[in-house]
Amino acid sequence: MKKSVWQLIAVLVVAAMVLAACAPGPVETEAPVEPTQAPAEPTKAPEQPAEAPTAEPVVEEPASFLEAAFAGEYSGTVVTMAGPFTDEDAVKFNAAVADFEEKTGIDIQYEGSKEFETTISIRVDGGDAPDIADFPQPGLLANFVRDGKVVDVSQFLDMEKLQANYNQSWLDMAMMESPDGEIMAGVWQRVNGKSLVWYPKDDFEVAGYEIPQTWDEMLALSDQIVADGDTPWCIGIESGTATGWPATDWMEEVMLRTTSLENYDKWVSGELKFSSPEVKAAAEKVGEIWLNDEYVYGGRASIVTTFFGDAPAPMFEDPAKCYFHKQGNFITSFFPAGVEAGVDYGFFYLPPIDEAYGKPVLVAGDIMAMFNDRPEVRAVMEFFTTGASVESWVRSGGAISPHLDSSLDWYSNDVDRGVAEIILNATSLRFDASDLMPGEVGAGSFWKGMTDWVSGTVDLDTALAEIDAAWPK
Repeated sequence: MKKSVWQLIAVLVVAAMVLAACAPGPVETEAPVEPTQAPAEPTKAPEQPAEAPTAEPVVEEPASFLEAAFAGEYSGTVVTMAGPFTDEDAVKFNAAVADFEEKTGIDIQYEGSKEFETTISIRVDGGDAPDIADFPQPGLLANFVRDGKVVDVSQFLDMEKLQANYNQSWLDMAMMESPDGEIMAGVWQRVNGKSLVWYPKDDFEVAGYEIPQTWDEMLALSDQIVADGDTPWCIGIESGTATGWPATDWMEEVMLRTTSLENYDKWVSGELKFSSPEVKAAAEKVGEIWLNDEYVYGGRASIVTTFFGDAPAPMFEDPAKCYFHKQGNFITSFFPAGVEAGVDYGFFYLPPIDEAYGKPVLVAGDIMAMFNDRPEVRAVMEFFTTGASVESWVRSGGAISPHLDSSLDWYSNDVDRGVAEIILNATSLRFDASDLMPGEVGAGSFWKGMTDWVSGTVDLDTALAEIDAAWPK
């Protein structure tokens, strides 16, 4: 009996074990559920690293070629330059870029030449153009632009930054026609102003005269000086084979003050003739001063025989023989030795004629153009759009910065500082028209025509017609 019972128990145990082995276990049925829900928490984890890549370009990648240069990306490269800077100017230019070279590792190799206009043409035509060239005459640069030899810098420069750091007129004057349409042919680095009237400060103040704010006030003061028994103006345009060029500056000044910038630009390009009413009216306005023997020291006849560098000398006689001389800021190098700015002489802005045209300033300067397109060359060009590129030159004297990020505190003398202030506050700017015109006109018939008219050899209509006749067909 007991044996039967134990046999029965054994059978039941075995059966239970078989059933247990065949049934699905609770751990294995729920185990897959845990993994499918567990990642539900980490599924948000990828969102955190997903944000990191969006920030990387801002932090790690330079926003411009200039920033890349300062990050050392172009260290060891060479950028070649050519221009007219020689002697002291070359020393000052190299000093102005020295800090940039040290911080970036880019070697700027500048080759200056007094025959720059000839050498640059030979190099470009021979396929040996420098990476960058410094043009003091935009008209020469325009020739290379027309031939498709110049890089459009607007392709890589930030236009918003340019507009924030330049008077719009500087940007407008950099636009030139190429085979592919209008391009930005370069950037302005060093400039100078021409819309200046110099006067003998001590004699002027003793006489009780005040700086005129308008053209009419200037003429009224001229009349007062005549009434006081003196002569208001010293003028001279003799310059050897270049005789007449100072007269072109006067014409340009009056054009900017009596007609629109559009007309000025058309005049430069030949669309607006010298014989047009606008240009003739400007010449007549110049004549109100030049052809008045009471206004000019030595009379009208002396204008064409007086060397332009000697013209201001009578201002410094005791007492002064004249009170006004219009010329660019370079003229101080012709002043007598020992005279002091702010004591012996001062200057003021050549006043506006028609308030509708604001306070324009006639300028000259250096525009940097790019011939070879490489990252390090782009970086140097971008550097030239900043005041830092000319700061040390400004501090040492002899340079005016067109950049709005420059400081008037950089200027070491009152003359440079005053000229810079006039340029920075100008409502509009335009380059010397004669330097932009074809050589046959700007350095030919324009000079001669003005000289012939002032000397009385021909009348105004004849002079203007002869200038027009020389325009290339």
